[in-house]
Amino acid sequence: MGCGSCGTGTPNGCKSNGGCSTGGCNRLNVHDWLRDLPIDDAATQCKVVEVSFKQGSRKEFFRNTTSQHFEKGDYVTVEGVNGFDLGEVSLTGELVRIQLKKRGTDEFSPEMKKILRPSNERDLETYHISKSREASMLARSRAAARDLKLEMKLSEVELQADGKKGTFFYTADDRIDFRELIRTFAGEFKVKVEMRQIGIRQEAAKVGGIGSCGRELCCSTWLHDFKSVNTTAARYQNLSINQTKLSGQCGRLKCCLNFELDTYLDALQGFPDYADTLQTVMGQAFLIKKDIFKNLMWYTLPNNTKHYPLTIDRVIEIKKLNKQGIAVEELEAVELTSKNKEVEPEFVELVGQISLRSLEKNDRRRRDQQRNANQNDRRPMQGNSPNNRSNNRPNNRPNNGPNNRPHKGPNNRPSNGPTNPSAN
Repeated sequence: MGCGSCGTGTPNGCKSNGGCSTGGCNRLNVHDWLRDLPIDDAATQCKVVEVSFKQGSRKEFFRNTTSQHFEKGDYVTVEGVNGFDLGEVSLTGELVRIQLKKRGTDEFSPEMKKILRPSNERDLETYHISKSREASMLARSRAAARDLKLEMKLSEVELQADGKKGTFFYTADDRIDFRELIRTFAGEFKVKVEMRQIGIRQEAAKVGGIGSCGRELCCSTWLHDFKSVNTTAARYQNLSINQTKLSGQCGRLKCCLNFELDTYLDALQGFPDYADTLQTVMGQAFLIKKDIFKNLMWYTLPNNTKHYPLTIDRVIEIKKLNKQGIAVEELEAVELTSKNKEVEPEFVELVGQISLRSLEKNDRRRRDQQRNANQNDRRPMQGNSPNNRSNNRPNNRPNNGPNNRPHKGPNNRPSNGPTNPSAN
């Protein structure tokens, strides 16, 4: 069966069974790296299967009493509250025992629910009908809580596959008396109501999103144990105490502040203790930063904005002198050599380094050549035209005067005498 949350309709690389293990189709996945190993003894194989509900938002363990073979992504019908529920197989085999030990669940507990059967078409149809009601129920439940003026926030509604039970997840700062709210829900939705309070971090995990690192939230993809985070972790890592940058989408301190904390604590063990101040002739030097990557300690002097990086050995030496009552004259700061900035490569076309000026010169040269060729083609045509034939003939006429022509009268006749009649 294909995945409904992917844009293509079928997840990539999961054989279209709905479990592509990328986090988008099913959250909090565990990679089964023992999947392709052969089974030596089927009797000792783990009989418990991990089933996820609502795209990994909730996971539970169910006993496979019939010893049927289930693959990751198969839909199974399991026991529910006064009915049945439908989930997706997320993990099978020996890795389930590790997850049981991690969650503190007994593999042979008699209270563990069972897998009834692989889901058929009727179960899937009932499941889709129940899931289509969740959005309208969430909107109506929020309006009912607002009408009763309850200081709570409903974040998610999860219906059982048969539609007989509804779990309402909410967050609240104080205790809430929701007895009247439960009666309203039971009367309107006709389901058995279960109110479950979750924390702010669990709500962010259910909603999901993209963190400041550009990746999906850790609580939505793989993190399920939320440890306490305080500003001390930021101080050990020399981070500025800025609540806007240190807070996640849940409004609490980011869980990733604890990821590298152990590495920083191990590195800080090599730095001397009680070295916050050093006595010098120029005054008392104050520690402002510890650089664990370069093993340097930065100090500043009074009435001076300059920072002095000192090695660990130099700080230990100064502390020994201070214990003897000797104030050092100089701190002997380390000279830090700045790295040469890498020259950014210029823009290069795929065909090579081409400048616009060279292209313009080639275009101008091509236009000039074409213009000259057109002018040369027009010149012989103008010389052979009928209007210019007389210009090309040789001039063999005699030169009769300055105008080279005899004078003619008005009637184009030669003049034989004066034209004045009084002369006769």
